[in-house]
Amino acid sequence: MINHLVIAPVLLPLLAGVSLLLLRGRGLKTQRVLSLVSVIMQIGLAAALLSAVNGGEILAYAVGNWQAPFGIVLVADRLSVWMLIITALLSLCVLSYAVCGGDNTGKHFHVLFQLQLLGLNGAFLTGDLFNLFVFFEILLLASYSLLLHGGGRQRTKAGFHFVVINLVGSTLFLFAVGILYGILGTLNMADLAVKVAQTTPEDVFLVSTAGFLLFGVFALKAALLPLYTWLPAAYAHTSAPVAALFAIMTKVGAYSILRIYTLIFGEQAGPEANLIEAWLLPMALMTLFVGMLGVLASTHLRQQVAYLVVASIGSLFIALGLNTEAGIAAGVYYLPHSTFASAGFFILADIIAKRRGAEGDKFEIGTKISYQRLLGALFFTMAVLMVGLPPLSGFIGKFLILNAAISHPSLPLIMGVVLVSSFMGLVAIARSGSLIFYRALPAPEKPPLTEAEMKADRKLLVIELLPVISLLMLCIVLVVCAGSVMEFAHATAAQLLQPAAYIDAVFNDGVTR
Repeated sequence: MINHLVIAPVLLPLLAGVSLLLLRGRGLKTQRVLSLVSVIMQIGLAAALLSAVNGGEILAYAVGNWQAPFGIVLVADRLSVWMLIITALLSLCVLSYAVCGGDNTGKHFHVLFQLQLLGLNGAFLTGDLFNLFVFFEILLLASYSLLLHGGGRQRTKAGFHFVVINLVGSTLFLFAVGILYGILGTLNMADLAVKVAQTTPEDVFLVSTAGFLLFGVFALKAALLPLYTWLPAAYAHTSAPVAALFAIMTKVGAYSILRIYTLIFGEQAGPEANLIEAWLLPMALMTLFVGMLGVLASTHLRQQVAYLVVASIGSLFIALGLNTEAGIAAGVYYLPHSTFASAGFFILADIIAKRRGAEGDKFEIGTKISYQRLLGALFFTMAVLMVGLPPLSGFIGKFLILNAAISHPSLPLIMGVVLVSSFMGLVAIARSGSLIFYRALPAPEKPPLTEAEMKADRKLLVIELLPVISLLMLCIVLVVCAGSVMEFAHATAAQLLQPAAYIDAVFNDGVTR
């Protein structure tokens, strides 16, 4: 049956990680090949699942044939498969850059990379709240190690902050899970959706408390204000491949909020209906504005890109906070744009920093770098993407968000924050580009490179820039195929806002439309 395919994106990175661990004595080249093959196969699996659910089908897989709500269930619908394919495409681009040398600064990079994918894929597919916690812990344990990969004082300091804050979040997650299980006797998401709607008046306060605790945990993972403080240092001080992969990490929190608060605490949830609606939009607006203040105040390029990630999270949650089909659809479109653009910018920042020598990524006037025009053009393109200027996908995403907010009572505030923050981002990145490229000093005279050295340098640059260009092309695909993507996004939003089909698929253990 087709629903057996649902477990494959979880099993494949697990088997790849175990195989890489067993083959660690075979050398780095073997690990690179196996890791790349695994990620390519994951793209194929995600594409097959996308084809299977594109017509509105929802696939449920009961592990061990234990029927819901008693067993572990994995569920693939439009949203979860959308997240799988974004993750797989991002992973291939990131891994292509890592094999240029970022994977050789410490041990077990490729094992940890596959375990990270295991946690991500599992989080997107699980239909059980406790197993969402389990997959969170898997991806966080892998991310702790990837964050520290290569060592260094600043990296260790940022990693310690990251670990402590996320351990607090994990503790709160367990509290919320315990409350819900103690009151409702289940942690299956579909079963929770049914039982939360039937909550007795004396239990409403505790169920709502658990719902808000979960929101706090997911807001921490997503880096919503005021829970974003772990992100800038962690992303700015880790290696470029890890920072680029972490572009999807905040989206796990966004996915979880969208899943839980449409399925369990949505319109049908009785006394707990639309539990976080009053909180999400104000937090999103503040996150966008404060993120752009961080972009303005940044002193290093990678730090600036990290704050751009924070700001993009604010934009994404403005769309989701509208709590309408148009708003959620705009968020579904904006999510891959912000993921690919952020990852590409992190990699480009690393390439620029390595070629600037002592200045690195600091906003200081340095000497001109090799291939300055090419790197400057890519920098300008990435800036247009991240700020949201036409004609690229960032502009389309923000236009869709503002269009979805047309009938919202807070439209003037939403439009004001989005437009002002975009202007702030434009000013900040224009200043950065000016310092790094336009105001660069002539390079001191050096002995000319031999033809062989020039050829090797060009080859290295092409290899390094290929992932950046690939991520840029994915954003261009979002522009060229905007009509088809938005059709899928609206269908995804409609499916989320009508959770009866999801519940039916889980309890029937099969394919439901």
